[in-house]
Amino acid sequence: MRHRLFLISLALSSAACTQSPAFTEVQDDAPAATAKASADAAPASDAAPAAVIFEDDARNGDAAREFAYSWPAEVSAIPALEKILRSERDQALAEQKAEWKRSLAEFAGEDCVSCVGRGYEVTWKVAADIPGWLSLTRDMYLYTGGAHGMSGRTSLVWDRANGVGIKGVELFESAVALENALGAKLCATLNKEREERRGSPVDPQSDAIFEDCPSLDEASIFIGSSDGKHFDRIGIYFGPYVAGPYAEGSYELDFPVTASVLDAVKPAYAAAFRVRN
Repeated sequence: MRHRLFLISLALSSAACTQSPAFTEVQDDAPAATAKASADAAPASDAAPAAVIFEDDARNGDAAREFAYSWPAEVSAIPALEKILRSERDQALAEQKAEWKRSLAEFAGEDCVSCVGRGYEVTWKVAADIPGWLSLTRDMYLYTGGAHGMSGRTSLVWDRANGVGIKGVELFESAVALENALGAKLCATLNKEREERRGSPVDPQSDAIFEDCPSLDEASIFIGSSDGKHFDRIGIYFGPYVAGPYAEGSYELDFPVTASVLDAVKPAYAAAFRVRN
């Protein structure tokens, strides 16, 4: 993420850097073409779909507003999906501009740079591209003033046959069903990550804050593939303040699709999954 303008935020929260993701997105061998804000119109009919990188920054004295929104070429290849993301982007930009204008008026004449700094960044990436489906991750950073911004990650799985997008968790009977399918391995994997970051063991029987095992209702669920043909990987994302304090960042866990996980998938989507050997 850029975060170029928010030096105060970064200085005050440097211990809260985002951890390296456990759930790795699919990366193409060749670099994707990009389109800047000045030229992000739909590609010509005879041109290959291109990734879009949109930026809209502004300054007013020491006050800074930063906005970035991007998606990969795979999204540009699906007009209906691209239209949805473009609409979301335009609405977010309009809201940020309006909120920044209000903050400039509210704090006019005050020596408070962090009060008038604003940042918004969304980056869509491919988690899996299989026949009939495109699984995406959406990384977001939001800064609305103060000591630090907030980051998060959500999912979208695009159903090419029906032309609709759904959250990763909606491929399963419920978050509880997936949680039960993962069983004790979910908490054990999370606690192992916690222990590595904290340098001390976590009591699995504790109900203290940031030591208990959060429900998957508080997580984002990502769907991945190792063979490019079926979904066979599950990513679990717990954002800041869910599984640990802000300084620990997010927790991202990776699990294979097992027979138990497959049983938790809704029948309508079962054909897209396979057990990972």
